[in-house]
Amino acid sequence: RYRNKKLSTMATASTPNDSSAGASGPSLEPLTTLSPSTLTGSPAWSASFSIDGKYLAVCFGNPNTHVKVWEHQKEVTSQQLTNINISKSAKEQESKEEEWKLIATIREEHTRTIRAVAFAPTSSTFGVPILATGSFDGKVMIWEHYPDNANDNDDTTLENNNAFEPIAQLEGHENEIKCLAWNATGSLLASCGRDKTIWIWECFLPGTIGGSENTANTPMLNGQNNGEDQGEFECLAVLQGHDGDVKSIVFGPSHSQWGEGEEILVSASYDNTIKVWAEEGGDWYCAATLGGGDSFAPQQSVMPSTGGAVHASTIWSLGLTPGGVRLFSGSEDGSMAIWKMYTASERKRLFPGNNAVVCSTDGLWNCVGKLPDAHSTYSVMSIDCAPSRAGHGRIVSGGGDNCINIYREETTSVGGGCSDAPKFAIEAVADDAHGGDVNCVKWHPRDGTCLVSCGDDGAVKLWKYRRG
Repeated sequence: RYRNKKLSTMATASTPNDSSAGASGPSLEPLTTLSPSTLTGSPAWSASFSIDGKYLAVCFGNPNTHVKVWEHQKEVTSQQLTNINISKSAKEQESKEEEWKLIATIREEHTRTIRAVAFAPTSSTFGVPILATGSFDGKVMIWEHYPDNANDNDDTTLENNNAFEPIAQLEGHENEIKCLAWNATGSLLASCGRDKTIWIWECFLPGTIGGSENTANTPMLNGQNNGEDQGEFECLAVLQGHDGDVKSIVFGPSHSQWGEGEEILVSASYDNTIKVWAEEGGDWYCAATLGGGDSFAPQQSVMPSTGGAVHASTIWSLGLTPGGVRLFSGSEDGSMAIWKMYTASERKRLFPGNNAVVCSTDGLWNCVGKLPDAHSTYSVMSIDCAPSRAGHGRIVSGGGDNCINIYREETTSVGGGCSDAPKFAIEAVADDAHGGDVNCVKWHPRDGTCLVSCGDDGAVKLWKYRRG
């Protein structure tokens, strides 16, 4: 189904009524169901594509907790089909837009619900997909893919002949892990959980800084130990500061505005706040806490301050744009907030009365808008920003109303916003996308028309986004 709803992100604006769109307008259509709904079974919690989009992993909770991994089968071009002497029915089968095969099911090692999965950003670049899983048992497991090349293309044995083997176990959390995040290079892995802490691990994986380019030179991945650090994991920091469960984390670029490091880590919590963590001199520190009424109007700006707390309840989800200068947060109160990163010089010039910074050289994250009814009164469970190569800059969210929304920023001179006061429209909606909460939505990293979703009903679905 399709709905088009224009929502102003100005805090004082009201939400217009829904309006219908023609058949030629943008839409979000079901493409295929990889795992069917099992309302009496295990919920599907988290999904992750490998960096090249070749693999997709999804974790399922109790009573039958496990991880499923699918592999995208290479498409056959029309020219190749012409050159191959096959029947018309075979051509139709080979030319499907999306063909995914289940290649592995992981059931070992974790003793409680597996809550998070995340492919390392070097997953397939060097032919060694690396997957991290986080569980309510407090452990993070690192897995490497070992395909069995002896497989004779018999689909019935495909899942059994593709194994993900554990290569490391990271311990430290006292209890449930809620989210995992890799940095852009795969040299850092962060985990967060119910114990209110965030752990940052330095990783030496194939293709990362300090790691080798193949498993033959990687001790941990080939079972050898020659005293080198490659393939090992070292805890760099344990971050404490939240007063509740840490629900979501994401790495982003610092743009030289936060500490000395090249990256920041953003976290969201049950305590209704967002924290920005930065690195300086090898130590990580809390550079800013967002959410407690910290929305400021720049001088000589038409943007009003929202005043009061930005979110009135638990912040479930975070989404960072590819450029790292805009952040989206989703809350249990049904709202989605939009944050903009300002440089240190912009902060001093535009917000002279704001002293809410730890270091005078740090920048500022400011709430510049809000969608108060992003998912009506239901929780915004998941947010993801389209990758740069998608070319359209859309935002997708999944909610407790069982729906998936796609948002478009209004940038036209007539009725559009600006970076200090953006305006967004809900461009397409999949009503009743799942038979329960939509726990996770993710854009395909290379195909801006493809998304995956998973929910409380245990279903895993692929969707086709059409811009119209």
